[in-house]
Amino acid sequence: MIFSPTELDGAVVIDLEPIADERGFFARAWCQHELEAHGLSTRAAQCNVSFNARKGTLRGMHYQRAPHAEVKIVRCTRGSIYDVIVDLRRDSLTHKRWIGVELSAENRRALYVPEGFAHGYLTLEDASETFYQVSEFYTPGAEGGLRWDDEAFGIVWPAVEISVVSEKDRAWPKYEG
Repeated sequence: MIFSPTELDGAVVIDLEPIADERGFFARAWCQHELEAHGLSTRAAQCNVSFNARKGTLRGMHYQRAPHAEVKIVRCTRGSIYDVIVDLRRDSLTHKRWIGVELSAENRRALYVPEGFAHGYLTLEDASETFYQVSEFYTPGAEGGLRWDDEAFGIVWPAVEISVVSEKDRAWPKYEG
């Protein structure tokens, strides 16, 4: 596994290190020892799959509040997405900054999302699917979110028409912080 820190403190892009032969390749996608060696959380409380039928589907920006804040490892297993995280940790040097990473079935890349970050994505292809490893159980009362188009962050989404957004995601309030 190849760990590449991002400009946001604690957020890491994880690439596979495939071992190839005539059959194809084999690679570890998760290893407790390697994550620990890079100072990353290895707790996995649940794994989630999200299927999105249409290109231009936007999901986010979601997070869970403490004490149920969660670490996520997000991977696109079919199609492609533009994955975005925003640092909401008020004591962080990268507070309110964001990054976007293209995750796809082709590049097999994952994004490690630390506690205290909002997360969302835009599908770049029809029939895109994501797989999440999450460190905490989903707790409805701890759920939070913010708008994908909030000027407080200035997220620049790819030039893909945003055509599907849930009512819940449209209703998140503007960021106050």
